[in-house]
Amino acid sequence: MEGSEALKYIWEGAIPLQIHLHQSEVTTLSPPPPALILAPRIGYLPLLAQKIKPFFSNSLPPGVDTIWLEYNGLPLKWYVPTGVLFDLLCAEPERPWNLTVHFRGYPGNILTPCEGEDSVKWSFINSLKEAAYIINGNCKNVMNMSQSDQLELWRSIMDGNLDSYLRISSKLKLGIVVDDFSIQLNISSPKSPENAQNADGTAPAKPGRIPVRLYVRTINEDFDELEEAPVVESWDKISYINRPVEIHGDGKCFTLYDAVTKLLPELFGEKLPPKDDVSGEEVEVGPRLSPEETNKSSTEQSGEMLNERIVSCSVSDGAEIKLLRIQGIEPKMEIPFAWVVNNLMNPEYFLHICVYVKIQEPITI
Repeated sequence: MEGSEALKYIWEGAIPLQIHLHQSEVTTLSPPPPALILAPRIGYLPLLAQKIKPFFSNSLPPGVDTIWLEYNGLPLKWYVPTGVLFDLLCAEPERPWNLTVHFRGYPGNILTPCEGEDSVKWSFINSLKEAAYIINGNCKNVMNMSQSDQLELWRSIMDGNLDSYLRISSKLKLGIVVDDFSIQLNISSPKSPENAQNADGTAPAKPGRIPVRLYVRTINEDFDELEEAPVVESWDKISYINRPVEIHGDGKCFTLYDAVTKLLPELFGEKLPPKDDVSGEEVEVGPRLSPEETNKSSTEQSGEMLNERIVSCSVSDGAEIKLLRIQGIEPKMEIPFAWVVNNLMNPEYFLHICVYVKIQEPITI
């Protein structure tokens, strides 16, 4: 699968939602039927407000609308991409995803204030600035964006317009990332990114710092099937880690496993399990990558790893990774991390990784 094809799948990814109005806000004799909405994975829940409200406007009590959603009693954080929330809270994917909407009683003690689309837009822009700083050491290109480019970039997110997004984001010159292992495999190719500037004018690909947002869901109970995973009742059960990963140029293939060990040194410590111990069973989660060339490189082989689930990976005494999910995919840990970054990152240039960790005692990160 070409990089552009992988991005296309990410941008077209959507989650079917079945949204119910909370019973405390129903003023009609019978509750209104649920709203059925398709939510883009890369989008944000508040951006669905204009689609949700018409379903329930005739049933609401008088007052000022302040929309927010919950899942199994847990208020959903509006600044986290919808796909990440789904991957994090639904161990066994629930389709449609049953959510409850509120128009009153905003839980300000749990959620930061949200003034609708503007709040989401500026949260996105701030994340983009942060990512640019991690990658380049400054965020000048983002700060210097014209108002028209900034508006077009945001509209591309709202409309799911990948072509428009690529046209504007290329001006930020954030580039792509490869490790030295991939460079050595491709250096002889005249189309190698190391031999010329990228078509969009960005700097040649090179090792560097990767913006990562890691969501660690700690579980104290063991389970064999995903549907047996306990319900998240509080955000205290989830650790949010904003920690960049640096790909070193040591001539080796830097894998997803290597990245996770750097992201979670608190769990891995000094005792690292052999990579061969990470095994998985094949599951149907999406199109299989089919390399057309006979001579497969490691990056091409990563396509075959993409659709494999890790059953578990022991990381230290008392801790065990039960599940790792990115963009709804449960990749094998040996997949090259550069491929993961370049193909599965979100539009604000952060890679969002959801990890389920079984641990005897809660960890502090």
